[in-house]
This record gives sequence, C-alpha cells and structure tokens, in this order.
Amino acid sequence: MTATSRNNHQDELAFVLHSYPFRETSLILDVFSRSHGRLAIVARGARRPRSSLRGLLMNFQPLLLSWFGKSEVRTLHSAEWQGGQPYLQGTALMCGFYLNELLLNLLARDDPHQQLFDYYRATLYRLAHEADHAATLRCFEKHLLQELGYALVLEREAGNGQAIQAELCYRYAVERGALPDDGDARAGLAVLGKTMLDMAADDYTDPTTAQQSKQLMRVLLNHHLGGKTLHTRELIKDLQKL
Repeated sequence: MTATSRNNHQDELAFVLHSYPFRETSLILDVFSRSHGRLAIVARGARRPRSSLRGLLMNFQPLLLSWFGKSEVRTLHSAEWQGGQPYLQGTALMCGFYLNELLLNLLARDDPHQQLFDYYRATLYRLAHEADHAATLRCFEKHLLQELGYALVLEREAGNGQAIQAELCYRYAVERGALPDDGDARAGLAVLGKTMLDMAADDYTDPTTAQQSKQLMRVLLNHHLGGKTLHTRELIKDLQKL
C-alpha cells in the first residue's frame, strides 16, 4: 500500500458527532467512523448555498464519507446519505446529543471502536422507536465504559469475588467495585444488590433500579470525565429528570 492510498479513504461508514463553521464557507466535522474511530474532517464549501453537501452532513444519520490527508484535520472528498435511521425528535433528540457529547469527551482520536460504533447506531434506532429513553441511555453508558476498558463489575464483590446478593445493600466504589455496606458513605455510593444484578441484565423496569442506576452511572461518568459538566445532561435533567 502506498503512502497516498493510506491517506485516502473511500466510502467509510460514519456519523457526524459535531460540526462548526470554518472560515466563510466551510465546516469542521467531528465524526465517528466505524473503521477509523473519531476524527476531524474539514468540509470545504459545505456552507455555500449550492453545495451538494448542504443539508447532508446531519447528526444521527449514517453517512458514507470519503476523505484524504494525513494531518490532524483531514479533507472531505464526498458524502453519501445511507438512510435507514428515523430522525430523532423531542427528548429522543436531546438524548442523541447527550450520546454525542459522551463520545466527544471520552473517545480518543484515531482509535477505532467498531463494536461501540455498531452499538451507537443501534442505540439511535432505539431512541427513535422506544419510549423508555432512560433505560436506553443506561445501556449505552454501561456499554461505552466497557468498550473503553472501564467495565462495571456488577455480579461479584470487589476483592473476595463473592456473588452479589439481591437482598443486600452495598457500596459501589469507583475503580474498585461493590463492597459490603458498612454505613460509611466515604466507601462509595449506596446501591442495592438487586440494582446491580438488574444492570448486569440490562433490566431497568424496577423504579428503584432505574433511580439507583442513574446515580451510579453519573458518579462513574463524572470520574472518567474528570468532573467536566455535560451540557446536554444538565438540559435533559431539567426537561425530563432522566
């Protein structure tokens, strides 16, 4: 493979995570591609009134992108809409922006995550078709942390490996896992054994599980985000208390 061919990529499946204006007529795209991970691409002339790209480079729609270049910001050659993903509306749309903000803040550039890409695409489909958006978000958050090497241990106690008991209360410590609850809040977040077992099974139908899993995921994500505030999460909290 020549250096030129290595720097040219044709018809790569991708989603636009974020875009912003660049100079007078162009856009900078932050995209999540299946084979190449997250990368920055400049779409030259995309904001011109008669550009073929105008109205095409949308969030939450699968695209086939072709680009070239070896610098940190590649150059878009062409884009083709793939279809098959319903447009997100209302709360589902806000949840989609929340997923994108997570990926923008937690994914390193040029680090492929093909399974995560497929799960992201499936999650967008769920948001468009299912009413329980909170459960969909919890499933994605858990899967994202797993893909990044921060998998939650939900069925065994930290240290001794004993099976989690549904009827017992535990403390979940960041970077350690579940510990028996000794009443010391400094040891971690209080969480029922049943909640962790439900989370392991991706079952969020129990109201207590739904509430405690939201609190636990928030603690874990805040840790890995370094305390950075996610603006979409704050807005969703205000709108729907997800």
